[in-house]
Amino acid sequence: MTMKRSLSYVVWLPLLTLLTVASAVTQAQRPANTVESIEYMVEMRDGVKLATNIYLPEGDGPWPVVLARTPYNKAGSSRGARRYVDNGYIYAVQDQRGRFRSQGEYVPHEHELADGYDSVEWLGVQPWSNGRIGMTGASALGIAGNLAAAADPPHLRAAYFSVAPRSLFYEGRFVGGLFKEEDTGGWMRGQGVSEDEVTAYRKRVVLDKRWQETDLIFHRHNIDIPIYNAGGWYDLFGYGTVMNFKYQQEWGREGAKGNQKVMVGPIGHGPLSGDLEYPESRLGSDEELRFFDYWLRGIDTGIAGEPPVKYYMMASARKGHPSAKNGWRTADQWPPSASRRVRYYLTEAGGLSTRPPTTVTASTTYAFDPSDPVPTLGGLNLRGQRGPMDQRDVGERTDYLRFQTPVLEEDLVVAGKIDLELWASSDARDTDFITKLVDVYPDGYEALVLDMGLRARFRHGRRTEDVKLLTPGEPTRMSIDLWNTAITIERGHRLAVHLTSSNYPRFDVNPNTGEAVGETTIEPRIANNTIYHDANHPTALLLPVMDEASPTLALSTSQNDQP
Repeated sequence: MTMKRSLSYVVWLPLLTLLTVASAVTQAQRPANTVESIEYMVEMRDGVKLATNIYLPEGDGPWPVVLARTPYNKAGSSRGARRYVDNGYIYAVQDQRGRFRSQGEYVPHEHELADGYDSVEWLGVQPWSNGRIGMTGASALGIAGNLAAAADPPHLRAAYFSVAPRSLFYEGRFVGGLFKEEDTGGWMRGQGVSEDEVTAYRKRVVLDKRWQETDLIFHRHNIDIPIYNAGGWYDLFGYGTVMNFKYQQEWGREGAKGNQKVMVGPIGHGPLSGDLEYPESRLGSDEELRFFDYWLRGIDTGIAGEPPVKYYMMASARKGHPSAKNGWRTADQWPPSASRRVRYYLTEAGGLSTRPPTTVTASTTYAFDPSDPVPTLGGLNLRGQRGPMDQRDVGERTDYLRFQTPVLEEDLVVAGKIDLELWASSDARDTDFITKLVDVYPDGYEALVLDMGLRARFRHGRRTEDVKLLTPGEPTRMSIDLWNTAITIERGHRLAVHLTSSNYPRFDVNPNTGEAVGETTIEPRIANNTIYHDANHPTALLLPVMDEASPTLALSTSQNDQP
């Protein structure tokens, strides 16, 4: 790969030779043990110094460098460092701005473009570095890494990120305009963010300049490196895993386009809850080093010739009785080329059918009381319970609607992006609609696959000019993005769609008042919400159905595999 051109950050290159002046020790020092580190205070363009631990391999350099930038404390990174240094890489781990030993003010994810650029370029000119830098990290570290890549530092050559989002604005902190109360609010509080700041963050549901300056989706077009994305179907950032790959693979700049890899398994952002267990589900432990060896060291590991997509096809998976149809697959693109979109229509009496409804008038109305929200049971969560929990535990509620197919006579194989075309109305000016995709087992277990939602005022988008309240009583077409999955709903099971208007504490609860988000001057009210399923208002699930299975793939399932 030729040396990349920098963009607006090129003005800082002359300063890079001065950054080592602030080092806590001299460059000539070497650790006595390869898993011990030297700490440098690396100066950013505004003078703030970030604490950075450097772990060097044995022998004579220079070496390629793998960098991780963390808000979770770089201390104690020697165990993770060994994996890199034993394979001929320098491992660099840095406390993000305002965290632990680094200077400055901590504002989650808002300094990562500039700080990531400056840190990569500092590493690129050190005497022990060969100038070929990679980045790694999961979750918050992956967010920081993606933003660094979007700043386009010339020395950054490749990256491996797991469970990282495409956009904090669109799906990381909000989903369909619903604030992720437990995940976002809970995570921020855990990082020491004040309650006033959490409240202010909740109000930032409409696109503003600050989001445009700091969110990856508005800068991803600057990326021009190979990236390996790894994640899970039950992960809260699962959409980003797939869509970051797809964007760069199909529409990225030279250097990125055609050089991406993705691997998605049946994992969450932590252990799964519920009574399902997927065999051989861990992500391959050697993928990262194979990827870096090829792009940072020029070693032919065979990875370049492998299909770019590796995904786990889920199937029936009750603990102790998993189906043999569970397993890894490969594809040349996402969704797989064999996938086609099929509509499953909501019908009267709680049915779900591929036949469009013919009834002229058909609907179901329920009363949504914000003081009695539907409880969260699993799903794509960071905190609390997550994954394919049994939705029967929701109970029989009048504000919780279930639509399902008859017992399937043959397997229904699904792989790709899923949407719900919803026709609905409310007697309120604003309310929420929650959709769940469910695999119903022969014994009645309602295994949650996906759960997303939409705040009605944001049905046209989340720019200021998009926001529009409902006209009470008027049937309105909306689209709910259910993200991606790969699952075989097996013969003898049923496919189900569940609809309601709350899912707490996964999402904040709509007071149904129509007030600006976060305002509480009007008492919450009950909303009478209607779901339509007639010929003129055909609510339908758009399902990516596979006509044939992709090739199977064997991956390492070592106990040391890292999701």
